[in-house]
Amino acid sequence: MNVQEQVLPELDLETLEKKENKIVLYNDEVNTFDHVIDMLVATCDHTPIQAEQCMLIVHYKGKCNVKSGEYDDLKPRCTALLEAGLTAEIE
Repeated sequence: MNVQEQVLPELDLETLEKKENKIVLYNDEVNTFDHVIDMLVATCDHTPIQAEQCMLIVHYKGKCNVKSGEYDDLKPRCTALLEAGLTAEIE
Protein backbone atom coordinates (compact mmCIF):
# COMPACT_ATOMS: atom_id res chain seq x y z
CA MET A 1 0.00 0.00 0.00
CA ASN A 2 1.40 3.34 -1.08
CA VAL A 3 0.66 6.29 1.22
CA GLN A 4 1.20 9.83 -0.02
CA GLU A 5 1.43 12.75 2.33
CA GLN A 6 -0.24 15.93 1.20
CA VAL A 7 1.06 19.22 2.60
CA LEU A 8 -1.48 22.02 2.85
CA PRO A 9 -0.33 25.61 2.39
CA GLU A 10 -0.07 27.80 5.47
CA LEU A 11 -3.08 29.99 6.14
CA ASP A 12 -2.60 33.68 6.70
CA LEU A 13 -4.57 34.29 9.90
CA GLU A 14 -4.64 38.04 9.39
CA THR A 15 -6.40 37.58 6.06
CA LEU A 16 -8.87 35.13 7.56
CA GLU A 17 -9.71 37.51 10.42
CA LYS A 18 -10.38 40.51 8.17
CA LYS A 19 -14.04 40.95 7.46
CA GLU A 20 -14.77 42.10 3.94
CA ASN A 21 -16.51 45.44 4.02
CA LYS A 22 -18.82 46.65 1.30
CA ILE A 23 -20.71 49.76 0.33
CA VAL A 24 -24.41 49.06 -0.06
CA LEU A 25 -26.36 51.53 -2.17
CA TYR A 26 -30.11 51.77 -1.54
CA ASN A 27 -32.95 52.78 -3.82
CA ASP A 28 -34.67 56.12 -3.41
CA GLU A 29 -37.31 58.02 -5.31
CA VAL A 30 -35.26 61.22 -5.54
CA ASN A 31 -32.12 60.72 -7.60
CA THR A 32 -32.12 60.28 -11.36
CA PHE A 33 -30.59 57.25 -13.02
CA ASP A 34 -27.95 59.47 -14.63
CA HIS A 35 -26.95 61.00 -11.30
CA VAL A 36 -26.54 57.57 -9.69
CA ILE A 37 -24.47 56.32 -12.65
CA ASP A 38 -22.28 59.44 -12.63
CA MET A 39 -21.63 59.11 -8.89
CA LEU A 40 -20.73 55.42 -9.11
CA VAL A 41 -18.26 56.19 -11.89
CA ALA A 42 -16.77 59.11 -9.96
CA THR A 43 -16.59 57.59 -6.47
CA CYS A 44 -16.37 53.82 -6.93
CA ASP A 45 -14.21 53.65 -10.07
CA HIS A 46 -16.96 51.88 -12.00
CA THR A 47 -17.09 51.80 -15.77
CA PRO A 48 -20.25 53.41 -17.16
CA ILE A 49 -21.66 49.98 -18.00
CA GLN A 50 -20.89 48.60 -14.53
CA ALA A 51 -22.47 51.68 -12.93
CA GLU A 52 -25.58 51.29 -15.08
CA GLN A 53 -25.91 47.63 -14.08
CA CYS A 54 -25.61 48.52 -10.38
CA MET A 55 -28.15 51.30 -10.80
CA LEU A 56 -30.63 48.85 -12.36
CA ILE A 57 -30.09 46.34 -9.55
CA VAL A 58 -30.71 49.09 -6.98
CA HIS A 59 -33.82 50.20 -8.86
CA TYR A 60 -35.37 46.74 -9.16
CA LYS A 61 -34.04 44.98 -6.04
CA GLY A 62 -33.87 47.93 -3.62
CA LYS A 63 -30.15 47.71 -2.91
CA CYS A 64 -26.83 46.61 -4.36
CA ASN A 65 -23.28 46.08 -3.12
CA VAL A 66 -21.41 48.62 -5.22
CA LYS A 67 -17.87 48.38 -3.83
CA SER A 68 -15.97 46.06 -1.51
CA GLY A 69 -12.63 46.38 0.19
CA GLU A 70 -10.92 47.73 3.26
CA TYR A 71 -12.88 50.08 5.48
CA ASP A 72 -10.32 52.89 5.19
CA ASP A 73 -10.74 52.87 1.39
CA LEU A 74 -14.53 52.64 1.49
CA LYS A 75 -15.20 55.36 4.08
CA PRO A 76 -14.41 58.38 1.85
CA ARG A 77 -16.20 56.78 -1.09
CA CYS A 78 -19.35 56.21 0.97
CA THR A 79 -19.13 59.73 2.36
CA ALA A 80 -18.97 61.12 -1.20
CA LEU A 81 -22.07 59.13 -2.17
CA LEU A 82 -23.93 60.44 0.88
CA GLU A 83 -22.87 64.02 0.18
CA ALA A 84 -24.22 63.61 -3.36
CA GLY A 85 -27.64 62.79 -1.92
CA LEU A 86 -27.54 59.01 -2.36
CA THR A 87 -28.46 56.54 0.37
CA ALA A 88 -25.56 54.22 1.18
CA GLU A 89 -23.83 52.55 4.09
CA ILE A 90 -20.80 50.40 4.81
CA GLU A 91 -21.55 46.89 5.99
